[in-house]
Amino acid sequence: MKQYDKADDLLYAGSSDPADLLKWAMDKFHPDIALACSFSPEDIVIADLMLNIRKDARIFAIDTGRLNEETYECAEAMTNQLGMTMEWYFPAQEDVEALECAKGLFSFRKSLDARHECCRIRKVEPLARALSGMNAWITGLRRDQSVTRTDLKSVERDDAHGGIVKINPLLDWKVSDVWVYINEHKLPYNRLHDEGYPSIGCAPCTRPVKHGEHPRTGRWWWETPEDKECGLHVKNWNI
Repeated sequence: MKQYDKADDLLYAGSSDPADLLKWAMDKFHPDIALACSFSPEDIVIADLMLNIRKDARIFAIDTGRLNEETYECAEAMTNQLGMTMEWYFPAQEDVEALECAKGLFSFRKSLDARHECCRIRKVEPLARALSGMNAWITGLRRDQSVTRTDLKSVERDDAHGGIVKINPLLDWKVSDVWVYINEHKLPYNRLHDEGYPSIGCAPCTRPVKHGEHPRTGRWWWETPEDKECGLHVKNWNI
């Protein structure tokens, strides 16, 4: 894993088109670059763009053990339609067993620290393994998704993961842009989106939102907006 202390590898002088940014990133870092896919519409758009650039593009996903059935269906449809191989990562079995035996199945609803503990075991630690040996990774983050994402850059250094490069190609897209691409290219998507779920994570931590509510309202609805990250995209979590 390479740490990027110099600005050269963090400077992108191309167009704002996500395909151009992805080509630059993949030309520069492949095979040590991959998309972290949670099967959001954004991730499916990026996967399609990446595979159009090179068929051996790397894409990985984390199976937390608490995903909705619809998410697994989407994963299967995506891999079949795009003709790709998904790299799967899972939480450490002993850590999940210890958590559930000691604190039950819904400890994450008792406090912010308890929720962070569950996310650390089920998401953050598997992500660290997935990124081991990587020089860069790609996400589907957009600025208007959350108050915690407004200061992101399209290309940035990720100090939380050893200083590797983090690429956010859809950062300035609106949700309407994402769905236009999905529909125009007839890509699969999680059918929960048609049932009022704009943002989908683990099943016990996700619910549909009401008309007019912020899309992230349905994620960890018992917490304040500034706390609504799982640890994959914040800088101060201990892995």
